[in-house]
Amino acid sequence: MRSKNHYLENKKVARKIILEYLHFFAALYKVKFRKVAIRNQRSKWGSCSKAKNLNFNYKVAFLPNDQRDYVVVHELCHLIEFNHSKKFWAEVARTIPNYKEIRKKVKSTSLR
Repeated sequence: MRSKNHYLENKKVARKIILEYLHFFAALYKVKFRKVAIRNQRSKWGSCSKAKNLNFNYKVAFLPNDQRDYVVVHELCHLIEFNHSKKFWAEVARTIPNYKEIRKKVKSTSLR
């Protein structure tokens, strides 16, 4: 599933899916983001910059719903807390109370 063709064929649909959930959760958290990039990264599901730009691996769109939501919420919560402090995890837990078990599943899923 790591092929460049798979990425190019699915980038548009992945963007649509990820943006749909980003807008939903951003409204719940009352946060605003700037740019959203959909990439074919080898080591990260997502990232957030201090400039409020969000990056997502296109494969996020194809994760099971709970895992997709976790990745989206995780990155959005960095717009509130730009770290992994207790405050950050409390924000994640507001909408993903079982984030610890979901996080383990996401981490065990290969990006290659």
